Amino acid sequence: MRKTYIALQLGGWLLYIILAIVTNMLQGQLVTIAMLFQYLIAYLVGVLSSHLYRNLIIKLRWTELRLLPLIPRVMVGSVSFAFLFQLLYVIANWLFFGSESYNFVEIAIQILNWTVLFVLWSVIYFAFHFFQRYKSEEIKNLTWEAHKNEVELNKLKSQLNPHFIFNSMNTIRALIDEDPVKAKKSVTQLSNLLRNTLLMGRKKTVPFSEEWQLVQDYVDLEKKRYEERLHFEADIDQRAMKFEVPGMIVQTMVENSIKHGIAHLPEGGEIKLKVEVKDGELHVCIVNPGKLGSDQKYIDKRTGFGVINTRQRLNLLYGEDADFQLRNGENETVETYIKIPNKTLSI
Repeated sequence: MRKTYIALQLGGWLLYIILAIVTNMLQGQLVTIAMLFQYLIAYLVGVLSSHLYRNLIIKLRWTELRLLPLIPRVMVGSVSFAFLFQLLYVIANWLFFGSESYNFVEIAIQILNWTVLFVLWSVIYFAFHFFQRYKSEEIKNLTWEAHKNEVELNKLKSQLNPHFIFNSMNTIRALIDEDPVKAKKSVTQLSNLLRNTLLMGRKKTVPFSEEWQLVQDYVDLEKKRYEERLHFEADIDQRAMKFEVPGMIVQTMVENSIKHGIAHLPEGGEIKLKVEVKDGELHVCIVNPGKLGSDQKYIDKRTGFGVINTRQRLNLLYGEDADFQLRNGENETVETYIKIPNKTLSI
């Protein structure tokens, strides 16, 4: 990108100078050495002033603006740097050629010409930038689509496995005679889980209230399976309910905590979920019994698709503004930490 800018910057101003020389020659004007030197001064001043203009654009983040608020800024910037161009051009000519008489009309015409030139420069610069951003967004969207399909497939592999379905169905079967109401509720919860799994990825985010309902359905089903071995405690900030989160991201981590923190313990254990909003960001912390090894590859292999997909999805959607950590906590526990920013998605 930087090399392209330098090439276009130097080449564009050189093309302008060449066209100006050719135009003067066609009008019968004699091109002298002194005039060529003035053109060289104009070339250098043009490169310098337009580069300063670009730095101002980047500093003020004009490239993030829409067209309507951008137009007046470009006009003001073009006029301002036209004045700067004229000032530097006059000073340079004075240093090399001595004093030269200028009248107000000539200066006004020259500033107007430079203004038009800077407007044209702005149009080319912003058009090129928007085209590059459009291409980048297209690539990101294609990447998202590919990753979405991969997440759906991996989720089906990890969620729709025979063990989970058979255990849930066996639990429901036992409840049919014991407690028909609970059996009916369990069928609804299971169907809700499977439906959300199959539809996962069609929406980039969902309200946390929907995600929380999904977590409750999953935990209720697992409680029927593990009975007294599974204790679940949740501390939910009500401000989080309208917060947009990637679909099934919390449910996946709760599932991961039960699978690796409870299932292998004969006496069971407790899963703690804490969700709070701080400084406009959503912070999710899940604590389960266990201990991680020091080798990150071991951690990823042990936790399966859930951890890998969570990291990839957060990075793809939010970049460096999101955070995901899997770490050892106090008293032989494992903490899963997720930070989700409240911002427009990068894709």
